[in-house]
This record gives sequence, structure tokens and C-alpha cells, in this order.
Amino acid sequence: MDTRWLKGYPSSFPYWTSPQEEQRDEAASREQQQPLTFVLIHGSWADSSFWNPIAAELKKKGHTVYAPEYPGHGADTNKAVTHAMMTKAIVDYITSRNLRNIVLVGHSFGGSLVQKVAEQIPDRIKRLVFWNAFVLQDGASVSDQFPPSALQGFEQLRKMSSDDTIMLPFPLFRETFANLAPLSFVQQMYNKITPEPAKPLFEKLDLKKFYSLTVPRSYVYLTEDTAVPQAEGYGWHPHMSSRLGIFRLIKGRGDHFSTSQTDPKQIAQKLYEAGRD
Repeated sequence: MDTRWLKGYPSSFPYWTSPQEEQRDEAASREQQQPLTFVLIHGSWADSSFWNPIAAELKKKGHTVYAPEYPGHGADTNKAVTHAMMTKAIVDYITSRNLRNIVLVGHSFGGSLVQKVAEQIPDRIKRLVFWNAFVLQDGASVSDQFPPSALQGFEQLRKMSSDDTIMLPFPLFRETFANLAPLSFVQQMYNKITPEPAKPLFEKLDLKKFYSLTVPRSYVYLTEDTAVPQAEGYGWHPHMSSRLGIFRLIKGRGDHFSTSQTDPKQIAQKLYEAGRD
């Protein structure tokens, strides 16, 4: 297992429990939970190792978990990628393993990928789960979901790069992506992120087919997540979540990035509640 996201992190968070407590919780959860197959799609400024703590918790509860990594992320240094290339990589990952009856989860930018993947393989999907994720309207881009002032900042960062990428300044990452975590922990996380390919964030997506699908969908909303400004006409929920039509809403407490590492047990439980029958 890739442990890049855990190496060097502090081991004393208030959410963590003793091994004995974990064993009792795991036994109870395994008895109560319906086994599911999760495919977890990470977001921007992340790679598949983002999911390691959450995947471990889901596996403890008897679930099967896959976490594909798409082009332009992780060890891939080629940032000249498109949204379609990322989508194809995920579709190929799922079909090459003949995965079916899956709970397809998208976090953040991963929500837009989940929308496009669902268009191509709806028959393999049991339920779509958007975790503080972008739900785009037909013809929109991820960049369209930000107020003009924030969008201007991203455009400036894009122009400053030599390879059409965007690197979050530390103050922005700290205050909007990891606002609940201790500063030292945020610094460790920030040191592990790499510049994000810019082009996929600005691409307008044809999503007519997505909005014709009848695949069940859920939205997991962490209430302290400020990565997208909560302003009139913007925000995760209810602004973007409502685009799903009929959907299951699951709420929890957490920020955009650090909660996945500091409280993976809560996130695993929320994803289960979102994905179960």
C-alpha cells in the first residue's frame, strides 16, 4: 500500500482510538454493514494515496475498494492531459477489471469525472456518490463554479506556470482546503502535493447524457469545507448537489482535504451510508 500521505504525520489526533476500541468497532460494523464495492476517484492536487486511510477503514468493514489514479497525477509528470484522457483512464481501469455493481465515489474535481464515467458505463454502477464534489451543468466547466474573484486568481496562477498548471499558494491551501487541521499537519500535507493540470479545470463538458441517466446518486456534504466559496449562486450544497435531482444527502463535519487523513473512520462511514441500499 502506498503510504505517502501518512508518512511523518502526527499520531495523536482526537478522532483516533485505541487498537482495542478499533477491533470492537470493526467487529460491530462488519456484522451490520452490507458489503459494497467502492471505486474511489480523487480530486485535484491529490493522487490515489489520498484514499489510503479511508480505504483501510472500508476494508476493515468488509468492503472491496479500488482507487485508480488518472493521468497528470501521482508519479505521472506529464501535465498535458485533458478531461477526456482522465475519464478514459478510469473507464479502462473499471472495465479491464470487469468491475460491476460498483459504488462510484468522486471527491472534489472527481465529481466531474464521475459524471463523465457514468455516461460511458452506467450499467456497471450501483450508485454514484459525490463527496463535496463538483456537479456540473451541461456545457459548464469546473472553473465556472467559482466567483469571478476566485476564478481570476486561478487564471493568474495558470499564467505564472511554465507547463499550464496551477499550484495552490500555501495560505489558500491552509485556509480553504485544510482549515480544521493543526498548522504543522497542514504543512506536511502541502509538501506532498504537486501542481494541478489546468486545462481540464477549464474545459466545457457536454453532460446531456449524464442528465438522462437514472443511476441512483448521493451527495456527502462536510459542512466546514470552504474550498468552494459559500456565496449566493455558489457552493457545494445545496447549489451543486441540487443538480442531481432526486438524491440522498449525507452530512458530516470536516474540511476539504485534511479530514480524509485525520478522521478516515467518519468518512468511510459516511460513504457507506451514501452507498448502501
